[in-house]
Amino acid sequence: MTDLYLVRHGETEWSRNGQHTSTTELDLTEVGVRQARAVAGALRGIQFGMVLSSPRLRARRTAELAGFTGRYTVDANLAEWNYGDYESRTSAEIRRQVPDWRIWTGAVPGGESGHQVMARLQAVVRRVRGSGVPRALCFAHGHSLRVLTLAWLGLDIRQGGHFPLETGTVSVLGTEKETPAILRWNMPPQGR
Repeated sequence: MTDLYLVRHGETEWSRNGQHTSTTELDLTEVGVRQARAVAGALRGIQFGMVLSSPRLRARRTAELAGFTGRYTVDANLAEWNYGDYESRTSAEIRRQVPDWRIWTGAVPGGESGHQVMARLQAVVRRVRGSGVPRALCFAHGHSLRVLTLAWLGLDIRQGGHFPLETGTVSVLGTEKETPAILRWNMPPQGR
């Protein structure tokens, strides 16, 4: 089975501030640029038969700074969860209106449901598993990569809160014998 490497994009102004960012196009901060360059070192020497990126600037820029310019394919299914009316807002701001709100269990007015996001990311899992390559790589976002992980493991969307994911980190999904597994999670590359 294919091992799937996951890279969350480098820091943006909104990710640093905890603001939900789906369709808003933001570039990386200076810290985010350093994180993306450090990812290059972490992935150096690893051969990938498939490299995919979210269409969003922050993911594509991370892929390019990590050394994959011209080597990745944009997959719209890797786009971040569409936050609709909650775009640019922090969880604390949302909870002032909707106490106890969590993305994993709450409604997202004007955006995507958890089931819609899960369907998109299950399509990525099928694409990767059907590729036959030994290693694949995805550049994407905090929530979309967590949902991708849930899809890989066959877990319910409500479990996403158990998998925090920092910017500029590398994670690896694979198998333990025949069972889908997390091989490494939320690893900061050296030299950040």
